[in-house]
Amino acid sequence: MHILAVISGEYGARHVDNIRQYAPSSWQIETWNAPQTFPLVIDYPEDFLPSELPKADLILSFAEHKGVAELLPDIARMTGAQAVIAAVDNEAWLPRGLARQLREWLEKMGVVCVTPKPLCSLTEHDYGVTRRERTSYDHPLIAEFAGFFGQPDLKITVDDKTRTISAVYVKRDAVCGCARYAAQRLVGTPVGEAEEKAGLLHHHYPCLASMGIDSDFGDTLMHVSGNVLKDNVREQVKPYLQDQYITPGERGE
Repeated sequence: MHILAVISGEYGARHVDNIRQYAPSSWQIETWNAPQTFPLVIDYPEDFLPSELPKADLILSFAEHKGVAELLPDIARMTGAQAVIAAVDNEAWLPRGLARQLREWLEKMGVVCVTPKPLCSLTEHDYGVTRRERTSYDHPLIAEFAGFFGQPDLKITVDDKTRTISAVYVKRDAVCGCARYAAQRLVGTPVGEAEEKAGLLHHHYPCLASMGIDSDFGDTLMHVSGNVLKDNVREQVKPYLQDQYITPGERGE
């Protein structure tokens, strides 16, 4: 698979570094650094594009300016891309209205576009949009990417005797690498502390999603992203947690 990642700063560069390090060897990844400033209205997108771009099957948009979204249809046309993943880790970088327009523009071109919010909500078949809404899609290239990068999915092994995590295998990393970072540091953690520690590790990485309150979630996208990782950890250690019962008026042993 030929991938073109569109970046404009540290956020995207960090994603690309992680993808390159852990992607299948069959993937070929190129980057294009988009402009960092745009006028309020882009009359001529070609003024902000290079004369040529490498051929690509899939475009990853990690840009930090909403103006880049208006260039993506032309980028898809120039590269011959069949699909686009446009991350929404900050509403200012890709507002919901523009994200909807982008999907419509690309659909008319026969190009499938997904706009996961946050980016680490992407799976092989759907992605997050709001707190209670997920949108499904059907495209093999996006699904192939999401098999390796997207919504964190860890396989946790617990030592029954010590009730601590003995191993963690990363089935799917977050695009930024946060899940792999957390996985390496969860080994040795008591199961009762695993969920909380996963949240702290997510914070320490740190997550690059927005710290502003997002109206679609009533929360920060950074917090939403952290909960995605914590939920994955909690579901796996739940069978090993012991229920404790307290009887009012009685002193425990």
